[in-house]
Amino acid sequence: MKNFLAIDTSNDYLTVLAAKDGRFALSHLPDCAMRHSVTLMGEVDKVLKELSLKAEECDFFAASVGAGSFTGIRIGIAAAKGFCAATGKPSLPVTSFEIAAYNGIDGGEKTLCLIDALHDAYYACGFDREKKVIFPPAYLEKEEVLALQREGYALRTLSRSLDLPKCTLVDPVEGLKNAVLAKAEKGEFAELIALYARKSSAEINLGRGGQV
Repeated sequence: MKNFLAIDTSNDYLTVLAAKDGRFALSHLPDCAMRHSVTLMGEVDKVLKELSLKAEECDFFAASVGAGSFTGIRIGIAAAKGFCAATGKPSLPVTSFEIAAYNGIDGGEKTLCLIDALHDAYYACGFDREKKVIFPPAYLEKEEVLALQREGYALRTLSRSLDLPKCTLVDPVEGLKNAVLAKAEKGEFAELIALYARKSSAEINLGRGGQV
């Protein structure tokens, strides 16, 4: 078991998870929208102290790279990158889709993991039973999601606001823990690069000739 610190600020919630010698400490704030930047480091300090874990004792630092909140994603990535730079330790990117997929629920042969993109649209990514991506990250309208559901995809989400039939709200803490452990065991360490399933509103407006 490796020592690590994992951060997820990609959604309305805030999750911080630390591990040391097989023991875990976590902080999960269900409603932290727009407050990630002022809350994050205090929660990091809390879980590290709970385990008497120093940053330099961590073997790696993980962060959710999206899809999700544009601002939230950048906050989590920046914090994890800061720890990596200070300690010389590697980073482990985890997508919000993987967090939803590694939820401990048997979703059958195909699972479509969804993040609310508002206005009846969704960020989506599909996985098989072995957690391999079989439907690449995409921005989908509601009817497109329902069509995939009819094709046999079980729907899973981290977004409490999602309103889709037979869509299971999964535990983001359990998902983060399982995803980080699985990816670390596979040695999937890499640079933390934000995953945006679509362009920002500003970029879209610029593409249409609008103003930011």
